[in-house]
Amino acid sequence: MTFLIAAAGTGGHVFPGLAVGEALVDMGVPRDEVIFVGGDRIESTIYPAAGFPFLGLELRGLQRSMTTRNLGLPRVMWRARDLVVSTIRQRRIKAALGMGGYVTVPTAMAARKCGISFLVAEQNAGAGLANRVTSRWARRTFTSFPTTHGLETGEWVGNPVRRALATFDRAGLREESLARYRLDPATPVLGVFGGSLGAGALNAAASDLSATWEGPPLQILHLTGTGNLPAVEAPSRAVIWRQMEFEERMDLFYAATDLVVARSGGGVAELTATGTPSILVPGDFGSSGHQAANAEFLRAAGAATVLSQEHIGELPDHVRELLFNPEKLASMAEAARRIAKPEAAMTIAAAMLEVSD
Repeated sequence: MTFLIAAAGTGGHVFPGLAVGEALVDMGVPRDEVIFVGGDRIESTIYPAAGFPFLGLELRGLQRSMTTRNLGLPRVMWRARDLVVSTIRQRRIKAALGMGGYVTVPTAMAARKCGISFLVAEQNAGAGLANRVTSRWARRTFTSFPTTHGLETGEWVGNPVRRALATFDRAGLREESLARYRLDPATPVLGVFGGSLGAGALNAAASDLSATWEGPPLQILHLTGTGNLPAVEAPSRAVIWRQMEFEERMDLFYAATDLVVARSGGGVAELTATGTPSILVPGDFGSSGHQAANAEFLRAAGAATVLSQEHIGELPDHVRELLFNPEKLASMAEAARRIAKPEAAMTIAAAMLEVSD
């Protein structure tokens, strides 16, 4: 019994999709019978590296300004749909899942043409255009937040996280994680990341904080995004600054950190699953203002504070207020765990099995 998962573009789509694929394998589906669909970005290496078959499509997104680039989209979309149709028929695929983004549309169209079950999983509090369109064809629709704008009839199951995060044990991983990054166990650790592709504003803010910090000693564990290691002056003598472009072992990243500065895409599910307090800096990109809505959900629950990008110069003040306040961090961590749904990947995988019968 073979399944199809469409998830592409950024880690916010790719890693939740990968989590569902791993859950299907855990439920007895052979790994070579879970086929991923995507384009030529990080998914083209992530899925094959995890041992899954990968179907690459030519994709490009709708430009929101008036441009001749949009004129070729129907041709690209139909060609992608036909390739997915061919794969569904050749591999006798029983059910398909769309995780949002451009790749979801041709996958949904192909599933509909072939008469197989199609499901949608949305990562954000404001549904993206692809999921809003294709959910009308879906047997079931899953959301990561209790109220997701644009998918009001969706089932709140949470955003899938990989097994290592769903079963996260901070205390059990702490010693290994500190050794991995060469960090001092007695000094608080601030984690910084902007997603798999990085975030220029966060990278610059981490660099400035490192160089100008005036306060108690701290350590910064900074994931810059591929190709974004910044060239900066030496950090303040009160700061230990560790940088990596990308971290496959995010369980160790979270185990090492006491507070995280991050964007607020679908990856906030990792913050809640791991009980990690956060300072969220929503990006203003996307079609639905989803990052601001995601951040507000965590803020209202007491799991995060929110800092707008236009006020990112105030980051040192927020770090000073939170990172050295163990009681506040403990309260935020508990709030994050209360809203976590680490079983989301298993729930969605079980639904795929159910509709394929």
